[in-house]
Parts: sequence; C-alpha cells; structure tokens
Amino acid sequence: MPRIDAADGTALHVKDWGSGKPVVLIHGWPLNADSWEHQALNLARAGHRVVAYDRRGFGRSEQPWDGYDYDTLSDDLAAIIDGLSLQDAAIVGFSMGGGEVARYMSRHQGKGVRKAALLGSIAPYLVQAPDNPDGAPKEVLQGMQQQIEKDRPEFLKGFFKQFYGQGLISGVSEGILHWSLHMALLASPRATIACIDAWQEDFRPDMAAFDVPTLVIHGTSDAIVPIDPTGRTAARMIPQAQFKEYDGAPHGFLASHAERATQDLLDFLA
Repeated sequence: MPRIDAADGTALHVKDWGSGKPVVLIHGWPLNADSWEHQALNLARAGHRVVAYDRRGFGRSEQPWDGYDYDTLSDDLAAIIDGLSLQDAAIVGFSMGGGEVARYMSRHQGKGVRKAALLGSIAPYLVQAPDNPDGAPKEVLQGMQQQIEKDRPEFLKGFFKQFYGQGLISGVSEGILHWSLHMALLASPRATIACIDAWQEDFRPDMAAFDVPTLVIHGTSDAIVPIDPTGRTAARMIPQAQFKEYDGAPHGFLASHAERATQDLLDFLA
C-alpha cells in the first residue's frame, strides 16, 4: 500500500484498490480506512478505483502532535488527490470525514471532484448554538474528552454500543464491536482527543462550495450526530443534493445497513 506525505511531512497510509473512476473514502472518528471494508470491496468489484486512507493520528498513518484542524485535514485530502493524480473523483466522507469533504470543496475549490457524498456527516454544524438549537452541547463533547483522558479503552468500548445502536433492531455483531474497538485503539490518544475540538468548526460557510452532485445519507436514530442540524440541513443547503434518510438507522449505518449504503453509493456513482 502506498504512503503519501502531507504538506507538513506527515506520512498518510493509503489503500488503493481497483481501477476506473476514482472514489476517495474518508473515515469517521475514531476509526480508520478499514471501516469502509464492505463499501470498498464492492465499489472496487463494480469497476471503481477505491482510495481509502487513515487520517493523520489514526490507524497506520503517522501520529504528529498537531494538525487536527480541518484546514490541515483538508490539505491532507488534497495531498492524497494530488499524490495519486486523481481526476474526476468522487469524495465520500462519513461522520467526521464529512468535514474534510466540506472544507476541501471550499479551501481547494473542489479540485478534481465530480461528485461528493456526506454520510452521517457532522457538516454543516454539529454544535449547539443560539442559531443551531438542535446541535450537540459543547459540554457533552468536553465530557467525552475528559472520559477519554481518564480511561480511553473503557470509554470507547461503551461508545461503540451507542455508535451502532445496540438495542435497536439494526444492531451489529459482537465481532464488529470488537473490530471497531481494535481500530480505535490504534489511534493516538492525542488525535482522538484533539479531533473532538475540530468537530466544533462551523461548516455552514463551506456549503456554498458544493457545486457538484452530492449524496447525503443520515440515520434518523443517530445518537452521535443528530440528523436535524447536520444531514437535513446539509440537504437544504446544497442545491444538487440527493437526500436519503435511513429510518431507524444508527450512526454506524455503514455496518448496520451495509448492503443498503453500498447500493446507494453504487447507484449514485453510476
């Protein structure tokens, strides 16, 4: 697998499968590129070139102390696209990865991008504010950081039960829970904590840069990223948005609704 150097020299681990029109998959927190397993395998089989990379500080990428803001993270995405000479690409961001997509579209003018997708994304604005009353309170995010510092493995073990909606009809296997915890524990604790600060960035100014067909998918039972200030708002703000709500789906629908999400991506990219 190739490694691409970011602008500051941070080595990013990249998986590059198949051939055809490129699709860049940007993973959620606190996972890595392997979390796209079902989608990546089937997109490559369907004739796409599938690129998935580990965000700095996560998985097999290097773990610098700094660089966990979205300007830097979108520059990392630009380094992947430029380093692999990708053209006419689709960029697909899940959860935190939606922030890279939004910032790339504005900061890098969507260079090389023909389509975009926001899946369970934090964009346009996750945090509760007077003009965003349905967002997540900052105190909740700060509490997560404190729990991670105190006992990261135990926090993440409980977090994934909520992430995947365990107790809902659409829960996932014990194997996926263990696999997700393993991925999360590969990450730098510094990156795991610092990225929560990045979630509080306001992407509403970035949304005007979406001038390509865009797929937005969000679960109605998402307990991590509430649908109203994110998925539903993004769909209203993006002129060419195709919006799909997964009724009863949790945040981690890439696993709980893997076949449906993969088929929707295939249809959108066709």
